[in-house]
Amino acid sequence: MSSSSSPPRRPLIVGLTGGIGSGKSAAADRFAALGATVVDTDAIAHALTAAGGRAMPAIRNAFGDAMIAADGSLDRAAMRAAAFADPQVRKRLEAILHPMIRDESQRQCELAPSPYVILAVPLLIESGTYRERCDRICVVDCPEALQLERVKARNGLDEAQIRAIMAAQASRDERRAVADDIVDNGGTLDQLHAQVDALHERYVRASALV
Repeated sequence: MSSSSSPPRRPLIVGLTGGIGSGKSAAADRFAALGATVVDTDAIAHALTAAGGRAMPAIRNAFGDAMIAADGSLDRAAMRAAAFADPQVRKRLEAILHPMIRDESQRQCELAPSPYVILAVPLLIESGTYRERCDRICVVDCPEALQLERVKARNGLDEAQIRAIMAAQASRDERRAVADDIVDNGGTLDQLHAQVDALHERYVRASALV
């Protein structure tokens, strides 16, 4: 008599996003500390564009040596300046990177051993591809004035640069409108952790229903 086995249960996918300076990384770190697998698309992009990264041959072919740092990695400052000056540069870079990032993030999600996965995507709201892959969307939110203050302290950018980045992202209202869960990061780190802890329990329970 043959026995059929049911397919392995896939993890619940929670898309984590928020504007620049909102505290996405702090929330992701807390989820990771609680045992969740965190799949970070920014980290994947950095690996792809590091020296020897899988995207580097295509980037060199598309943009030439001017965009390659001395160590063989992507010259991020040069690419950032070129992309701000010419939107087509950004689109060409995204055409190389985005399919690779999507494939690698999908692979990592499928291999995750935890009941749920935090899929951290800075531009999740703007990308239908990632939204479609998520069972829930969790938005880390804080007032825009606090975003500005945090990014100034962290990155040393001036206010005009920060506002330009914020303008290119979904608005605070747009993110909140599509959120299933909102983490209010307008307070202390302990307050952020308490909210993440509660969501962790909710996601573990919800993962049994996927």
